[in-house]
Amino acid sequence: MKYTLLVITLLITQYTFAQTYTISGRIIEKSDTSGLIGVGIIATSLTDTSQKSGTATDDAGNFTLTNLKPGNYTISTSYIGYNQLSRTTNVTGDINLGNIVLEASPTTLNNVTVQGTQTRVQQLGDTTQFNASAYKTNPDANVEDLVTKMPGVTSENGALKVNGEDVKRVMVDGKMFFGDDASTAVKNLPAEVVDKVQVFDRMSDQSQFTGFDDGQGEKTINIVTKPGKNNGQFGKVYAGYGTDDRYIAGGNINFFNGARRISVIGLSNNINQQNFSTDDLLGVTGSNSGQNRGGGMPGGGGAGGGGNRGGGGRGYGGGGSAGNFLVGQQGGITKTNAIGLNYSDDWGKKIKATGSYFFNQTDNENNTTLSRRYSSGGDSAITYKETSQSIAKNINHRANLRLEYNIDSSNSIIYSPSVSIQNNEANKILTAQNLIGNGTTLLSSTNSRSASNNFGYNFNNSLLYRHKFKKQGRTISLNLAGGINNRDGNSSLYSFNDYEDSDSLVDQRSNNYTHGYNMSGNITYTEPLSKLSQLMVNYNPSFTSGNTDRETFNIDSNSSAYTGLDTLLSNKYKNTYTTHNGGLSYNLIDKAKKMNLMLSVNGQYATLEGDQEFPRAFQLEKNFTSILPRAMFNYRFSKTENIRIFYRTSNNAPSISQLQDVIDNSNPLLLKTGNPDLKQDYQNTFMVRYGNTNTKTSRSFFAFAFANFTNNYIGNATIIPGQDTTVENGVLINRGGQLTKPVNLDGYVNARTFLTYGLPINPIKSNLNLNAGFSYGHTPAMINNIVNYSNTYNVNGGFTLGSNISPNVDFAVSYSGNYNIARNTVQTELDNKYYSQITSLKFNWIFLKGFVFNTNINHNLYTGLTSDFSQSFLLWNASFGYKFLKNRALEAKVVAYDILNQNSSISQTSTDTYIEDSQTDVLKRYFMLQLTYTLRSFKQ
Repeated sequence: MKYTLLVITLLITQYTFAQTYTISGRIIEKSDTSGLIGVGIIATSLTDTSQKSGTATDDAGNFTLTNLKPGNYTISTSYIGYNQLSRTTNVTGDINLGNIVLEASPTTLNNVTVQGTQTRVQQLGDTTQFNASAYKTNPDANVEDLVTKMPGVTSENGALKVNGEDVKRVMVDGKMFFGDDASTAVKNLPAEVVDKVQVFDRMSDQSQFTGFDDGQGEKTINIVTKPGKNNGQFGKVYAGYGTDDRYIAGGNINFFNGARRISVIGLSNNINQQNFSTDDLLGVTGSNSGQNRGGGMPGGGGAGGGGNRGGGGRGYGGGGSAGNFLVGQQGGITKTNAIGLNYSDDWGKKIKATGSYFFNQTDNENNTTLSRRYSSGGDSAITYKETSQSIAKNINHRANLRLEYNIDSSNSIIYSPSVSIQNNEANKILTAQNLIGNGTTLLSSTNSRSASNNFGYNFNNSLLYRHKFKKQGRTISLNLAGGINNRDGNSSLYSFNDYEDSDSLVDQRSNNYTHGYNMSGNITYTEPLSKLSQLMVNYNPSFTSGNTDRETFNIDSNSSAYTGLDTLLSNKYKNTYTTHNGGLSYNLIDKAKKMNLMLSVNGQYATLEGDQEFPRAFQLEKNFTSILPRAMFNYRFSKTENIRIFYRTSNNAPSISQLQDVIDNSNPLLLKTGNPDLKQDYQNTFMVRYGNTNTKTSRSFFAFAFANFTNNYIGNATIIPGQDTTVENGVLINRGGQLTKPVNLDGYVNARTFLTYGLPINPIKSNLNLNAGFSYGHTPAMINNIVNYSNTYNVNGGFTLGSNISPNVDFAVSYSGNYNIARNTVQTELDNKYYSQITSLKFNWIFLKGFVFNTNINHNLYTGLTSDFSQSFLLWNASFGYKFLKNRALEAKVVAYDILNQNSSISQTSTDTYIEDSQTDVLKRYFMLQLTYTLRSFKQ
């Protein structure tokens, strides 16, 4: 018996000492109680100092220490610019320390030099953190210059990407900076204030609270400022004037005082510097905009194999660079006047406020030439050639606000309103031809003049209430959202159309009005099933309504008044889309915090209703039932290696413009119409992310894979008749013209991968970033009632070699190449392959105590273009200046743009119905004298 008791005692003792526990908590800043990101936490056993567990806080300041045996531990923190904290705790089970307050250190370091290999990149859970001091930049560099030296970070046509994904937001010290305009944020902060750069997927506020990922995360960059650089005033102002009356003026100024931060930026120039994104509510701006350049309805047929644009017209030397409607830089030559304001502060201990306002005014002139090849469905393809000259004036206001009210430790409210206003005036002259017989025989042509004046606004707001119960893991939250939108405009069209057997003259005026509103709610309740698992119940209703009224009047030849209502081009339509979505979700996190599994299934019942009053009355109602599963799996192999796998399903309803059964004849050769019989689509999306960093060797590897499979895809159906043909509703399509409308088709696939590998090249004190990618598109479309599948393949790769020598010598050599193949199942005459590459060199040299030389060389090469377009060109910019006054604050420099006068802007596109080459206006050679004054005044 005593031996039995001894064995039982030994087993219990062994089991007890085999148990491991966790310590969790949240690190907050004393002044504003905000979570601190990237704080180092270490637990050290008092009885055996070799027993340690370490981690770093996530983007909300939360941490979890794992694999702790029972006993007494010292918990210590480490964070640059803050006092160290140390406390002792006895571990007998899982412990939550709650909020741990860190206070900023008043100590400053002067004239201290630290030598050795710096850690370039770390993996902190789902956050990738880069050490800014390990990437040397010149003193005038901005954040964009800094981050594009980091592995996986690129800037493409003004848009910032990480591992091939668009960056949607930029935060500074965990707070929003210029709302959802990532481009503005990175171009207007100096690199010298940055301590850390953190990249992560920011979940929605409700998802962060519940801990259940809804798949709506946004790729986000958080800028952690250096100690001593987050209190003071800094910025720059600049002005320049040059040949051909080229000019630029602008600046940015930042007032940082603890939690209160105010930033003001401004810009005025005629050298194509558009450092602000534009909220394009009307769909009239952007590099490919126009009053009907082509045949695709919005949302249909957008599979691109390529779409690469080289050169561009952006000016050089701008003083250091001053919903998803946001669009980037427009093509052509643009005059820009813009101002932006960002504000963030803590109103007492319970309220945090952030907000921003933007004003943009652009005057754009653009001459475009394009060549497009369609399949006719017969023996030969149709070549469509177009030249156009357009002038557009655009005014845009947008503002957003975020108020976070922490009522107490259990209750909080977040209110987020936003508003956008846009006015656009445009005039366009267009000449177009359709040709057959290898582009030698004229089939039809049009010469037209058009004008439009449009006004629109959006107002959206959301209110989120969150409540934590006393039982850990039990929560309830309610999110209410709503918005209204309005579009009001008029247009005119005068065109002469010449067909094979006839011709026609169109002279008409149109009035267009669209109004809509939406409401939605999402209530969630979470309940802990155990210490490791949680259940969530949610219900999400939504309602969207849209009204559109389009009237088109033809000229009366007798009275010269526009009185004849054209019933084919007029329409009055209303639609509503109602959804009821609800379901269950299960979340499991293992004890060591290495694995996170989330499973979810929702049911959705949707009703799509349409009511057309004119030109013919009809009503429709469609009901849809969907099962929408979702799954997410995170696994952390070690502190430096993890993988994330995500799967979700979703529905998207057709837009009111796609449902409108009315002809758009703004390009008489390329008619468009809507389709009231459209159904909602059903999408399956897969995503995998893998990251591995080695802090000892400063090497990193990241991989990303994405695939989307869509049933009831809203694609294009195009009719290209061999003779004059009248189709439904009495629409006449002349031979040499075409009509495109959206239809539901199955079989759409969009997949892509991206790999990046970064490593230091110590012999030349540089960092090398390698990247490669592959994308595949399988896009269905109909040509003359025959379904064609367009298969596009893209292989891309490149590298960036960035210097890490010193701030006085800063260079970057990069290469990016794309090889594209298009293959079609039916329209084999559209099969194509083409290649493009961009090789660039950036070099900045500060010498002789104040002289600055800067040069930027880009070589663009294209193969597979039509003979009408340039195949290769070299864009070479350079500047030479001198810095003087105290702290070298004032710089005078001479700028030379496009020294060789070769600049060009070329675009290659392959879609489901055509392949296209296009070329737009760009800036050519000019010279400019420019002054830049840099302000730096930091509090110690």
